[in-house]
Amino acid sequence: MKEMKSDLRKSATRCQTLAIGDRKLETGNWKILTVYCLLITSCFLLLASCTPKERPLPIFGERELVGKDTVYHTIANFKFVDQDSSIITNKTYQDKIYVADFFFTSCRTICPIMKTQLVRVYEATKEMPDVLLLSHTIDPEYDTVALLHDFAERLGVESKRWHFVTGVKDSIYKIAQTSYFATAMEDTSEPDGFIHSGAFLLIDKKGRIRGKYDGTKEEEVNQLIIDIKRLRSVEGE
Repeated sequence: MKEMKSDLRKSATRCQTLAIGDRKLETGNWKILTVYCLLITSCFLLLASCTPKERPLPIFGERELVGKDTVYHTIANFKFVDQDSSIITNKTYQDKIYVADFFFTSCRTICPIMKTQLVRVYEATKEMPDVLLLSHTIDPEYDTVALLHDFAERLGVESKRWHFVTGVKDSIYKIAQTSYFATAMEDTSEPDGFIHSGAFLLIDKKGRIRGKYDGTKEEEVNQLIIDIKRLRSVEGE
């Protein structure tokens, strides 16, 4: 499709060049050239109109019709503490796009892979002031503020862009399961005593979930980075 459009553009350009550069064309040839140019232009416009438009990102969760308005699922109110002992709430992410996940620092299975991939997102969005990250520990008894601070330093990330939060365990588990639709719980049958999803959740500026990606797969994280850019183009920088 792209190659065909390129050829059509070149043909249209040649038509314009001929029309301007050869004023001595005979009447019959001029008419033929005019018809040819009109056909090329019509084909180009037809192809342009047939190009499929990119679908908007989905909005996850239940929705409710209130009058004529559709009310979508949004992330519930929260209040946690980050690696700098700062209070982190929904207001921290007001008018921001952000990526959320759930992990714990002593995890030996998927967490190291997830954090490597999330660092890629961090680097890819460093010139995007309206994009932040939010990582919740699911082991708040072990992951103290000081430990989270050390963890962030070892990753080489700034707290103003990436908050590692801790809080009341039940509150973390509840918001994971009921707001982000993610798995986060204790499980003694697991090697490290916890079970959690490796999902990265893309949240828009209205607090709605717009994407869910496997944080252990590079190709899905690549798509997440693409979708962040798409979301910014729709919501404005």
